[in-house]
Amino acid sequence: MKNLEPRAVWSIFDEITRVPRPSKREGRIVEWLVDFAVAHGLTYRRDAIGNVVILAPATRGMEDRPAVILQNHVDMVCECNSGLGFDFDRDPIETYVTPDGWVRARGTTLGADNGVGMAMALALLIDPAAPHPALEALFTVDEETGLTGAFGLGTDMISGSYLINLDSEDEGEVFIGCAGGVDTLAFFDYVLEPAPEGCRFFEIAVSGLLGGHSGDDIEKGRGNSNRILSRAISGWLSEGLRLATIDGGNVRNAIPREARAVVAVPEECEAEFVAWVERFDADVRAELAHSDSGVSVSLVEASAVDEVIDAQTVRRLMLALLGVPNGPQAMSFAMPGLVETSTNLASVKMVDGQIVVTTSQRSSVESAKWAAAEAVEAVFALAGARVEHSDGYPGWAPDPSSRLLELAEKAYLKLFDRPVKVRAIHAGLECGLFLEKYPHLEMISTGPTILGAHSPDERIEIATVDRAWRLLLEVVRTI
Repeated sequence: MKNLEPRAVWSIFDEITRVPRPSKREGRIVEWLVDFAVAHGLTYRRDAIGNVVILAPATRGMEDRPAVILQNHVDMVCECNSGLGFDFDRDPIETYVTPDGWVRARGTTLGADNGVGMAMALALLIDPAAPHPALEALFTVDEETGLTGAFGLGTDMISGSYLINLDSEDEGEVFIGCAGGVDTLAFFDYVLEPAPEGCRFFEIAVSGLLGGHSGDDIEKGRGNSNRILSRAISGWLSEGLRLATIDGGNVRNAIPREARAVVAVPEECEAEFVAWVERFDADVRAELAHSDSGVSVSLVEASAVDEVIDAQTVRRLMLALLGVPNGPQAMSFAMPGLVETSTNLASVKMVDGQIVVTTSQRSSVESAKWAAAEAVEAVFALAGARVEHSDGYPGWAPDPSSRLLELAEKAYLKLFDRPVKVRAIHAGLECGLFLEKYPHLEMISTGPTILGAHSPDERIEIATVDRAWRLLLEVVRTI
């Protein structure tokens, strides 16, 4: 990978993939950034929460230009295929180049979101041939699981007038707005009871789904493993099925790809249950044939367990998982083709005597975001769960009159002889929080093409990195 062009960008990204950087555990990548600054004679600032700003002075003749902020987050979503045994706190990402022009990771997320943006910013800081005004490369922590770094960013960390966020994933497009978001969590208390006699135990598993980003990919019709698993279980509760364990999805901002449960089925229903799961698997495959064709619902015998979850809690949980809103809820009339409001049934976990269901809501309309969260709360509350909302984060309202946008449009047309697409994105960027603290900022978001973000299918198109890099150079040169 480090031999690809532009070599400076790919070489730095290659180094970044070797540094563990899970969300909320970014200490090693923060220290790596500080070491990078020191090694290249650059000054830096670091705040108490872990955000880092690395500064580069203006090149000759550009000292009177406004300073430019290059912004990225340092953490990555840590998803791997089941059974891989990958340790994101220790193991380097294993990357490879495909014959059709992509860089991928073996069985895990790649971390191109937002590692390639980091590499572009760092490469520009040390490029002796690139003219630029004063640069402030801002690297924030914990973007993926709570925007903690952006929330905690001090008002004295940056001073530039223009901010270029390098965290978008569609080359040839410049983003000038994003959705706000909030998480809604439901907590079901349960009681363990002795497993009934005369039962056979099975593990039912949903796998093979594409998953993906719960904002960018939410309208693509992909299967939700938690929803599919709840369908499989619910239909058999009246036949005496008992639930022993359940585990689905992992992170709040990924469409869940896998889910599994251990169930106890009365012996007299065993043959019928096995045949029904086979039919259900075929039904789900047919439903998702055109959007998520790799789906599988499988059944294997499991070891006997001594205890199962009380039946009343399981019934309330399953009704809630079947009824809670999931997927796109409204499309934007202001920007045709943009999902305006959505919600994602992200994970179902058994934690310390509770079943915790995590969902996330997004909208480019603040009131609609909270309306979606309240709808999710209503379903869980009716099911008897305790419900909590996160603080949420604001969206970023588009500014089509921005001078920075005008410069980006002119630069793209000059470089590639075609207009750049100007869009808003149905995903959370940190820009809305920056604008609250620095209301004078003009901002755009850009980057190379990344597909499958937040899943082990994550990949980055090599040719688009060069185009994104050239666009960045031209924009900062002409500011």
